[in-house]
Amino acid sequence: SAPWFEDDHPASLPEDFYSSQFIVDKMIAYLSEDEKKPQQRDKPFLAYLAFQAIHIPIQAPREFTENYTGVYDSGWHVLREARWHKAQALGIIPKGAAMAAMYEGHRPWDTLSEDERRYYTKAMMVNAGMLEAMDYHIGRLISWLQSQGELENTVFVVTSDNGPEHNDIINSPGMAFYYLISGYNADIETMGEKGSLVSIGPEWASAAASPNKLFKFYSSDGGIRVPLIISGAGIPHGETRSSFAMVTDIVPTLAEIVGVTERTSRDDTVITGRSLLPVILNNADFTYGPNDAIGMEVSGNAALFKGSYKLVRDMPPHGDGVWRLFDIQQDPGETRDLAADKPELLDELLDDYQAYATDHGVQEMPEAYDSVKQIFINTARVYIKAYGSQLLLAGIILLFLLAGFVWRIRRSR
Repeated sequence: SAPWFEDDHPASLPEDFYSSQFIVDKMIAYLSEDEKKPQQRDKPFLAYLAFQAIHIPIQAPREFTENYTGVYDSGWHVLREARWHKAQALGIIPKGAAMAAMYEGHRPWDTLSEDERRYYTKAMMVNAGMLEAMDYHIGRLISWLQSQGELENTVFVVTSDNGPEHNDIINSPGMAFYYLISGYNADIETMGEKGSLVSIGPEWASAAASPNKLFKFYSSDGGIRVPLIISGAGIPHGETRSSFAMVTDIVPTLAEIVGVTERTSRDDTVITGRSLLPVILNNADFTYGPNDAIGMEVSGNAALFKGSYKLVRDMPPHGDGVWRLFDIQQDPGETRDLAADKPELLDELLDDYQAYATDHGVQEMPEAYDSVKQIFINTARVYIKAYGSQLLLAGIILLFLLAGFVWRIRRSR
């Protein structure tokens, strides 16, 4: 659940409740317990660290945040360009591949006031500091495993659940009231420290996803294409593979590494993913062949991959609900819609998506469905449930003040 909807307020939470240090400390303590020491187990086990980084609220110790002083002063347009060029240089995207355009409603950096630029620059500094803090504390876990003689017997998987978080808290309806009653703040000077509740907003999220289009929640690649790093015993060091993979492939990959061949879990759930190990070991070029169709959907935002092509539909407010077709290998920025040029391929992938939707029980969203509006409605319900009495009292006080104001005006006449 979103941390600002928890019952506890910042003042009652541990100092590092949302920090990478807190999570790693807990994991080391857990693995240090006598009955849970890795060397006493006779079977492989999974240790899962669900880091807060870099989700709302972005928080980091000041010593990490200050490492990025001046780095983001030039704004999100400059960062987008830089990451686009770097992605080409690293071979992550083809040379000359176009960069996705920013959403037309996003603000040009030079139109912001001086205070706004200070705020958003500091927010991105905290965002980067939070990521560096996570990296630092993962290093502490690695050092601890090495001290226990278990590092060479460990496989690491680092990935993310979605693209950059784009919600802009300070501009969200009702947040001023929440800041007032919760004890959180958006002060620039202490941004990222305990009690701070801020986010980077859609423009920085778009820059962070560059050269891909959009960000979290949407099915354009900026929302779903994430890093996947696998390292450890038997894994080639420092090599890159360019091959389509899904999060559902991680379990089969780890199972093959440790020699587990069963395809069902204890509750008889069938594991649908595929092992990435042949591609990792360079024994295969791809995990999914040109005729394998892989679909996904959330709140009407949908995509289907098949070979080098991608069918995608993004819903409002940042999409228009229109199905589009892209050659995702050559055009990772999704800049050239091929739907009109390849109508037969479009129909084929639409049929594949419908088959996926039927198999998985995907429901079509109502006409004019807007996820942001629905989230606002859901959030309002949470507020009313948690703070109904305070809201009622505030409303009564406001009515009394308004009545007194009206009475004074009439009396003055």
